[in-house]
Amino acid sequence: RTPKMYIGGKQKRPDGHYTRAVLGPKGEVVGQVGDGNRKDIRAAVEAAHAAHTAKPGWAMRHGYNRAQILYFAAENLDARADEFARRLVAMTGCTLKAARAEVDLAVERLFTYAAWADKYGGTVQETTLRGITVAVNEPVGVLGIACPDDAPLLGFVSLVAPAIARGNTVVAIPSERYPLSATDFYQVLDTSDVPPGVVNIVTGSRDHLIKTLIQHEDVDGVWYFGTAEGSYHVEYESAANMKRTWVNYGLPRDWSDPEQGAGHEFLHAATQVKNIWVPTGE
Repeated sequence: RTPKMYIGGKQKRPDGHYTRAVLGPKGEVVGQVGDGNRKDIRAAVEAAHAAHTAKPGWAMRHGYNRAQILYFAAENLDARADEFARRLVAMTGCTLKAARAEVDLAVERLFTYAAWADKYGGTVQETTLRGITVAVNEPVGVLGIACPDDAPLLGFVSLVAPAIARGNTVVAIPSERYPLSATDFYQVLDTSDVPPGVVNIVTGSRDHLIKTLIQHEDVDGVWYFGTAEGSYHVEYESAANMKRTWVNYGLPRDWSDPEQGAGHEFLHAATQVKNIWVPTGE
């Protein structure tokens, strides 16, 4: 089985027509995925940018509507939990119990960020002048997300869910070693009313594909969870066009932990603050 990439709400073959094998724990081939290149990334960014800037775009939808879609995605993933668990066992060699626990946590994360979709709007601050300052949390825009190899489904969902919950559109590079969970997940997106272009999935070499995302002017932020060297290059190259970055410098993260794998850190990374000064009379 060779799943295609997911770009603009459609399944697309890789531009270069090359595939790469996905190996199981004993070295056996458990599947094939497309080997993405620069043109695939550019097509995905174009789709994400269109979904973000359309009127009304994903960011302009009410948080309640985004929440409904994420709740629907969580329910659809839960309905296929056994199938996703078996996929994790085939790829990683973990026990069925551990795989099912990872799927259940992924479902929980979707429910969690669905609840946050309309509850992280901002704050009101007092000022020394006669007035108030409204700090509005706005989406960053188009985010490029390079996902980790550990917890291939949970890591993917834990990064993509908060990004889209807060109105961003995403170009995701799934786990380079275990990408099949992510390519299965776009079937969940297809049946959950997620608009085309909100989530785009390009499989292939993480460090090769992230370079094109960094250089693309329509990408507003990059999240990278990989090696220390890759993290350095993401931050270094992003300085040229002032992209917002979030990297891990190769440090492990426990994606099953409620503090390391979820929470305000993710919502903060998915938003930028706009301060609105409102003068008042005496």
